[in-house]
Amino acid sequence: MVRVLSALEVPYRDTSADALVFALDEPRLEALAVRRFHTAGLTVELRLLGASHQVLAGPVIETVACLPGRAGGLPDEVTRPLDGWTYTFESRTRRAADFPAELARVERALDRPEALSGVFPGAPGALTGIVLDARPDGLGWRTWHTYPPTGELVETTTRMVRP
Repeated sequence: MVRVLSALEVPYRDTSADALVFALDEPRLEALAVRRFHTAGLTVELRLLGASHQVLAGPVIETVACLPGRAGGLPDEVTRPLDGWTYTFESRTRRAADFPAELARVERALDRPEALSGVFPGAPGALTGIVLDARPDGLGWRTWHTYPPTGELVETTTRMVRP
């Protein structure tokens, strides 16, 4: 069984992947669901913001969301030194040829105790999910944002490594 919230208590807004923005300078935003973990000497919060996410891990507040006043579009890659860590974010947006099969793949990836995901009422296939990955040299996480009306899938991968 997938570890998915039964339904997020917000309506699905017909958005698209190109409206998402990446930020490391947003404050902690109001979350619909939060899970906390302790790994790599850090407290890590996985936070669902509806069709978006935040991950708080030590010096990092990673936000992928539709942010007012900011033009949409995710970077392919960002690498920065942050308080003794090397932080790397990568994103990929694509249109799925077989959306139901891709959604099933994402649901399998999220079927882990280290995951947090949510679905939207009245919007089959609209899902946002985060899974924490332990790494011998630090930590990482992967996220998925699915957009059934357009068949789009946004996948992000983040790594925090101690040099």
